[in-house]
Amino acid sequence: MSLIFEIMTLVQTLDKIQRCSATMDDHYGKVVFDEWAVVSLKNGGERIVSYHGPRKEHFQKNFVNDLGSLRAELLTTKHAPGHFDFARNAVGTGFEAFVCAGDELYLLCSNTQSSMNNITQEPRWLEAQKAFAGLTECFRADPLIV
Repeated sequence: MSLIFEIMTLVQTLDKIQRCSATMDDHYGKVVFDEWAVVSLKNGGERIVSYHGPRKEHFQKNFVNDLGSLRAELLTTKHAPGHFDFARNAVGTGFEAFVCAGDELYLLCSNTQSSMNNITQEPRWLEAQKAFAGLTECFRADPLIV
């Protein structure tokens, strides 16, 4: 038996992210991540592939600082599509989560008003995280190619 992997386009990826975000927000009762971006970290540089959030003009300028505690994990480890991690104490514009969307392509998620630690204190997070886990499985089965 052989595994067949689909390749997800950027348009398909953005649609899945938006649907996941809406589902998470519905289950949580308010916005979980008000900022997300798909970025490429190929060849040691960063390139914003897509951005959604309240600070588009400042995102690139603050990118390195906003990686915060996720920086070492993102920049020193090669991840398989679907791999994810959380920064429990990221605050402000620091990224709370990442998901490997494809070869050196990452979805970065942030709540610019709260921390992951605060988000997870809410009991409704358990339902919201199911949608997040589903998105990670999408990337595992159908990695993004740009």
